Amino acid sequence: MPDIPFLTFEGVIAGYGGGDVLKGVDLEVSAGGITCIVGPNGSGKSTLLKALSGLVKPRQGAIHFKGVNLVGRSPREILRLGIVQVPQNHSLFREMTVQQNVELGAFLERDRGVIAERLERIRALFPIVAERADDKAGSLSGGQQRLVEFARCLMLDPQVVVLDEPSMGLDPKTLRLMFATVRQMNEAGRTIVLVEQNARQGLKLASTGVVLENGRVRLAGSGAEVLHNPEIGALYLGGSLEEAATGGQHG
Repeated sequence: MPDIPFLTFEGVIAGYGGGDVLKGVDLEVSAGGITCIVGPNGSGKSTLLKALSGLVKPRQGAIHFKGVNLVGRSPREILRLGIVQVPQNHSLFREMTVQQNVELGAFLERDRGVIAERLERIRALFPIVAERADDKAGSLSGGQQRLVEFARCLMLDPQVVVLDEPSMGLDPKTLRLMFATVRQMNEAGRTIVLVEQNARQGLKLASTGVVLENGRVRLAGSGAEVLHNPEIGALYLGGSLEEAATGGQHG
């Protein structure tokens, strides 16, 4: 019997209201890797992540996770299957403590022993969770809040961590720490699917790079291949691949 692919998008068409943002996405995500999705604004990156997490229902196509079609399943069902998304906007409860926020991540788990064990592992992986356990989440910097959001998502022990623009608004030092933490989560056995505005850093980190343009996959390969593709410069400037092919600017 052939191996079942880990995670695949097959002809996915999805959008909002009357407009399709994704116009037939075909993509395979390998288990255990970091897949970084880049592309111009409006290319469908965040919509793709929302379709994966059940927040947007595709009009056509399928998203298979280990042989199970996710299309039509609720976000909660998708969480139970092992796919957790960290949203683009900060989502901690500011008046609750860091530890309370992290423990909330285990809301689908009823076994207190399991929750305590996961919390112990996460405190080792994210020192800030131990150091600032009793501080209100609202007292943390933006970068610190992002790390606590990462910690919280791991409380469900996910197989796939979905990150939407995790570097947004971070200073250079915090940015390096954030990317190092993504690598750490991956080395701990999580498959990472990442949309990243900081395309160069995201692709350097990634085992697989994907370029979306106009709701379709235009390039896919290793992170290094996509980063060094001669056409990619135009995308950093918000241009199109056609412009690059006809001698447009490279960045």
